[in-house]
Amino acid sequence: MYNRVHQNGSSPHLKGANGHAHSQDVESHRSWDDVLPVPKLSVTSASVVVFILAGICFVNSYDGDFVFDDSEAILNNKDLQTDVPVTDLFFHDFWGKKLTSKTSHKSYRPLTVLTYRWSHSLAGGLFPQGFHIVNILLHSVVSVLMLSVFSTLFSKCTVSKETGTLAFSSPRASLLCAILFAVHPIHTESVAGVVGRADLLCALLFILSFKFYVKACCSQAAENGDSVLYRPTSFSLPTMLCSLALCGMSVLCKETGITVIGICSAFDIIMICRVDLLAAVGLKKVPKTLDNGHSNGSNSASGHRQETAWVNSLVKRQLVLLVGGLSILVTRWRIMGSTTPTFQVFDNPHSFVNGTLTRVLNYNYLYSINSYLLVNPWWLCFDWSMGCIPVIQSLADPRVLAVIVFWLVLGGLLFTALNGAMDHEKRCLSMGLALIVVPFLPATNLLFRVGFVIAERVLYLSTAGYCVVIVLGIQRLASTGTFPQVVKYILVFLVAIFTVRCIHRSYKWRKEMSLFVAGVNVCPLNAKVHYNIAKLNGDQGNVEYAIEKYRDAISLNHEYDQAMNNLANILKDRGQLHEAEELLLKAVHIRDEFAAAWMNLGIVQANLQKNDLAEKSYFRALLHRRKYPDCYYNLGNLYLDQKRHKEAIQAWRNATLQKPAHFNAWNNMVILLDNLNQVDQAEAVAKESLKYIGQDAQMYINLANVMGKADRYKESEQYFLRAIKIDPNFAKAHSNLGVLYHRWDKYELAEKSYKRALQLEPNSLNTQDNLKMLYRKMGKATR
Repeated sequence: MYNRVHQNGSSPHLKGANGHAHSQDVESHRSWDDVLPVPKLSVTSASVVVFILAGICFVNSYDGDFVFDDSEAILNNKDLQTDVPVTDLFFHDFWGKKLTSKTSHKSYRPLTVLTYRWSHSLAGGLFPQGFHIVNILLHSVVSVLMLSVFSTLFSKCTVSKETGTLAFSSPRASLLCAILFAVHPIHTESVAGVVGRADLLCALLFILSFKFYVKACCSQAAENGDSVLYRPTSFSLPTMLCSLALCGMSVLCKETGITVIGICSAFDIIMICRVDLLAAVGLKKVPKTLDNGHSNGSNSASGHRQETAWVNSLVKRQLVLLVGGLSILVTRWRIMGSTTPTFQVFDNPHSFVNGTLTRVLNYNYLYSINSYLLVNPWWLCFDWSMGCIPVIQSLADPRVLAVIVFWLVLGGLLFTALNGAMDHEKRCLSMGLALIVVPFLPATNLLFRVGFVIAERVLYLSTAGYCVVIVLGIQRLASTGTFPQVVKYILVFLVAIFTVRCIHRSYKWRKEMSLFVAGVNVCPLNAKVHYNIAKLNGDQGNVEYAIEKYRDAISLNHEYDQAMNNLANILKDRGQLHEAEELLLKAVHIRDEFAAAWMNLGIVQANLQKNDLAEKSYFRALLHRRKYPDCYYNLGNLYLDQKRHKEAIQAWRNATLQKPAHFNAWNNMVILLDNLNQVDQAEAVAKESLKYIGQDAQMYINLANVMGKADRYKESEQYFLRAIKIDPNFAKAHSNLGVLYHRWDKYELAEKSYKRALQLEPNSLNTQDNLKMLYRKMGKATR
């Protein structure tokens, strides 16, 4: 146990790891912080400033649409629906698929999906504004919490008597770091894209876990009234378990949360216990001080006991972190079925490169690009796959220079941090580098293959370390006393330009079209960017441009099966069946398990009268996707064309069993049964369908037609009137009701119904002919 620091000059000073008295350290640190040309604010004022700046940067995205991955994670995710049990979230991946499915990406983030579900329930539907506002607020809160993290990193581990944890110190450095973090443009994807909430929630719980760990280490100092946290010999196990629980919750938001274990470990070793890592492993020598050795006597024995005590405590804390982290990882591994996700080459081509040396070279090039994005966040894109960054094939590639520069810079920073005696600045630099590297580890491809080339969102936490390194550099520059106003203006310019870039970039994220077009300017070789532009234009009816962009995507990636499938669908609708068939055959050759392509191939082959091949294609689709109601529906249509009525009805029945609200399958069944004069079955099927599809005008018309054919006119009339009540402007309902009245010899009502139908649909030849027949029967002249 070390002595408490007293205020009078006669008391002994507590020695630090480098042999300097703590009172001198604190004074030195105060001047270290004061050289920064940043206002010195209270923690409350600083928090308000950071919160407002963080909000300003991304506030214009509050009314944006659901864009890009939001469609799959939000709009098409059944787990957001209230009729799905909440417990299902813990057995599904982030996209709503079962974790046991071979198509699952194994991204297990149930707490994030749960917050989506809350947003959906509170808003009463899938309205994007509420989702975006939550993201903006989360980033602002995380930025404020980062203020305390930076204070903890920059402090000399000064303990607050009021809170029992580390006090808010280094106000200028902490504020500058927090502002740079809040306004960094790399965060745009995480904040403006709703799926980025996973990163925001993960960061929030990551920070809380770290703060609880520090608090656990402060327990002894708080109890003893010590003013400085230094090599504690005990810790609070319950508080540390809370830290691990928060780490587990962070992992349930996004996998990156597990890296807080590494940050807590590094902070404990480097900042709390002030261990010189190179000296500890014997790679460098440091002069002995009163901290690590005495000559003889009782002081030597006492010092040895104290050193043994804090080392044992440090080892215990590290073991708790190790066991806790391994427990979380093992649990996570078992939940995802003890298998890694399967990705295609175009998802991450650099990880499929042959040859270990070349693959490692490509990985390092990607690291250099990520580093460049932190330094110069102007070159941003929503997707970096499919040729955006071509693979390095040999050492002759000039991009190898980027790898060399990356390692020269990183090596220089590591040398600066570890060389010589470890002072406060070097410890801060070491923690800054740890904050950059450790949260990025899951994205390095070293532990497992990831499903992306570069993803700006994975740099969310690493940005904190980058800010620490930048502020240390600014402090070093400001401490020279040369051109202090220039340093100040540089900081103002940097914050201003980052803020403007955030506002501009978040505006691009409001609409898919602006986002995709901006992506072409950054990554013109990215086939997926062209694919997304094509898909969006196709959905908007700009078919010609969609075809052009699909062809661009396929020309950039000759194995882009999804683009081939979508282009084939457009060509099929335009009657270009042979080219559509050729594209689909190529798509299923590239990826045999592509169920949608097999189904679409079946549709095209059916249109080409290749019925046997079409049937085989449908069966192939069902082999790869057993629950595929649309495929059963199309198979039923094929059987209908072949007059295989019983098989058609069975196929449509299978479609409704898998998807009870499949209207087209119900509709076809009722019509076919009616045409086969199986009136009772048609009636039963129609009434059964209404239990699942609700009050539908068309189905009531079908039921009315069945009743009319059975001469049950009164019942038929009631069903027609129900259809008209549901949709008063449904011309077909009025026309068919007129036919019923016509057959029922209620000519005036028939005339009224026909006329109403013609008001709604003046060019209906059937209705015109029926009205003429009615007039002839009534002996009236045609009007």
